[in-house]
Amino acid sequence: MAQGKQTPRQKMINLMYLVFIAMLAMQIDQEIIRSYRDTTGSLEETRTLTENNNSIFKQTLQAKADNTPETFQAPLERYLGLEQRANDVVSTIEALKTELSKEAEYDASLEIQESFASLNNTEPSTAIFFEKGDENTPSKKSQDLKAKIEGFKSYVTQTFGSNNLMKEVVARTNQQMATEFKTPRNGKNWLQYKFYNQPLIAALSNLEVIQSSVRGIQGDALSVMLQEKVDADIKFDAYQAIVSAPTIVVQGEPAQGKVAIGNYSSNVPGLSMPGLTVQNGQGVRNLDTGSLGQKSFSGKISFTDVNGKEIPLTYNHTYEVIAGAQELKAQKGAIVTADKMNVLYRGLPNPISGSILGANMSGISLSAAGASVSGGGGKWTVTPGGGSTVTLTISGKDPKGGTISQAFPFRIKNVPPPVGMIQGKTVVSMPASSIPNQHVSADMPDFDFPVSFTVNSFMFKVPGKAAMQVNGNSLSSVANLTKSLRNGDIAYVFNIQASASGLGGQALKQIPPVVINVQ
Repeated sequence: MAQGKQTPRQKMINLMYLVFIAMLAMQIDQEIIRSYRDTTGSLEETRTLTENNNSIFKQTLQAKADNTPETFQAPLERYLGLEQRANDVVSTIEALKTELSKEAEYDASLEIQESFASLNNTEPSTAIFFEKGDENTPSKKSQDLKAKIEGFKSYVTQTFGSNNLMKEVVARTNQQMATEFKTPRNGKNWLQYKFYNQPLIAALSNLEVIQSSVRGIQGDALSVMLQEKVDADIKFDAYQAIVSAPTIVVQGEPAQGKVAIGNYSSNVPGLSMPGLTVQNGQGVRNLDTGSLGQKSFSGKISFTDVNGKEIPLTYNHTYEVIAGAQELKAQKGAIVTADKMNVLYRGLPNPISGSILGANMSGISLSAAGASVSGGGGKWTVTPGGGSTVTLTISGKDPKGGTISQAFPFRIKNVPPPVGMIQGKTVVSMPASSIPNQHVSADMPDFDFPVSFTVNSFMFKVPGKAAMQVNGNSLSSVANLTKSLRNGDIAYVFNIQASASGLGGQALKQIPPVVINVQ
């Protein structure tokens, strides 16, 4: 094959296969990907804020332990154990996120249009979390992650399970840190549901949710440790309704909104929260996630202050319901293709790649009437026969069990003819004395298939003398014919006979002659 800088034609052929791969992938809407990335970014910002708050409150707890060790030293030690396990979970997930992004070649600094293919890539999540891509065989990294999450959950349960003030923290930990479902979701366990065949952005979002939950539980536990020792005679002099609820929720997934009074208290006199279930001074209500769009979680609460006066407070929280992971995987996006570049070469095993977003790669098939197809798992070779066009049809099952099938027309072209060469050129200039030292070759410049040629014979002609047939590819036997050549003479190598490897037994077209300008 020709070496060196690629020609415009070679670049166009390379681009053809890139476009075809993009054509075959059932792409999802960019707005949904953008929504997922924005959500993940919001979660990261919230986690960073929580980590900063935890650091500040930890310093407060340490200061109290220094001043009153008999009261705060034990809570501090319990918190340090919790912090260690939380850091272990968060750092492990951060390493997984980095590896996922690297495998998908995702650059967070790029715009959504430039990083769309990386964010939509399902292969890194499947490869990293499952041994050899088998959804029934979790990888060691998956097992390590689950073990560390379970270790965090066990520490919270064993350390704070007997503390009445920590009941809600323990309950939330058992709910949010669960690594197995009580009943399978869509026939999948927790690991399969969260990471198998998930687009990169969905996997990153699922991991960020775990990190945010760990930091939130860590902060809530720290808050209770500080509050459980606060003087019970503290008086409120300013009040505010505090709403705790997600700003974006997934359609059909459970979500809650919480409302509390000012500095959280589990025993507020005269507390009234219409429409909410009161638990330890907090009003809880399941959010509406049944349909997509912007929703509102709002109302009015009241309590009685130390003077017996009723204090009314209003609360309002806006959130948005977005499509869930299963709906995300079933989306189909628009396709733009270059019509003139859809080409397969006749008689050659053309490499073809394809995928269907969210579908099991092992169940995807490719068919082509009038051509032979071999391979599987998203990688095939297609060998066209007669005719001028062939239609490739890719088929598979979507996440809901429905059949997805799409056809793509391709033109069939004959293999281009080879050209004769000396020193890699069809026209060369050299002294007459150098001609016998040369070799004749054949090649297909800019042809992106592994084809090689062996020159078996050729004819050599100089002005004023009969042409000479030469066997093999060396010009050494024409030395006598070249002695009479002068500057400006032209010699020809023609009727080149060659055999090819890599063309599937196709007969070669006539090879054009090589022109030698004598210097």
